[in-house]
Amino acid sequence: MEFDLIEAIRARSATRREDVLLGIGDDAALLRPPPGHALAVAVDTLLEGVHFPLGTAPADIGWKALAVNLSDLAAMGATPAWALLSLSLPRADRRFVEGFLDGFMALAEPHRLALVGGDTTRGTLAVSVTVHGFVHEEQALRRSGAKPGDAIFVTGTLGDAAAGLACLDRQRDDADRLLTSAVDSRKALIERLNRPSPRVAAGQWLREVASACIDVSDGLLADLGHLCKASGVGASLDVDALPLSSALLTLFADNARDFALTGGDDYELCFTAAPEHAARIVADLARQGCGAARIGRIVAEEGVALHDADGRRVTASASGWDHFRT
Repeated sequence: MEFDLIEAIRARSATRREDVLLGIGDDAALLRPPPGHALAVAVDTLLEGVHFPLGTAPADIGWKALAVNLSDLAAMGATPAWALLSLSLPRADRRFVEGFLDGFMALAEPHRLALVGGDTTRGTLAVSVTVHGFVHEEQALRRSGAKPGDAIFVTGTLGDAAAGLACLDRQRDDADRLLTSAVDSRKALIERLNRPSPRVAAGQWLREVASACIDVSDGLLADLGHLCKASGVGASLDVDALPLSSALLTLFADNARDFALTGGDDYELCFTAAPEHAARIVADLARQGCGAARIGRIVAEEGVALHDADGRRVTASASGWDHFRT
């Protein structure tokens, strides 16, 4: 049965690339990186009940498993090329695998990403994807380049995925309201949870202007904190400048800010750049369709300080996602 699943995966992953000398079907893939490029490599593991809710559609799991990795490449300004896939399944479920590949390949194909190998095994439902991308060494974005005086930006909108997860939580006191009111907003938030949009094109464009970059996976506060620590700086963040979607404001007007600051799973890009580039950044990323909002500035003092548009200090309800939090 395992080899039947492997053959199903091989048959569906037909993306052709000249730099793939040997793909699925042997003991290892043979790949040829282009001259003059660094190889950017990222891996993420998704567990049922931790990274996606029980009952999530296989196609949505496939999409998200790849999207979270492409988001890491986007944060480095890299161009996606190859992927490895490891699937742990309770049983050899051909129907699940076919559905999973529907979502995985729907995202892989526009990026010309080739699935070149992996593994299948029996166990709790879990997915691990490793992606490889290319970027010129001197152009790679890093977390460590932010400088005092730089402006802080974020693409897209924040908090939607965490709000989408809240919409699925039947244990919430307001679960009935979330299930029956503003159906279109609820659907939009759940879609953002299940099918995030990795900002690959934006990351490549930012190679020319960004001083530092990170993807927002654990929540804005946590991830901006990681960027600041790597750069040896701090941040002053205007919470009234956070980009919030109409769907989030419709269903969670009272705590939209907290979702945006600490919710996680957004897979937007948080980046810094010299303030003289601000108009160009906002205009060009708007043309790309993801947009960018200026939300603060880098300061010399360590830590991330929050304030509102009037300069009053603000506190957050949490700090962000912790993978080992109980």
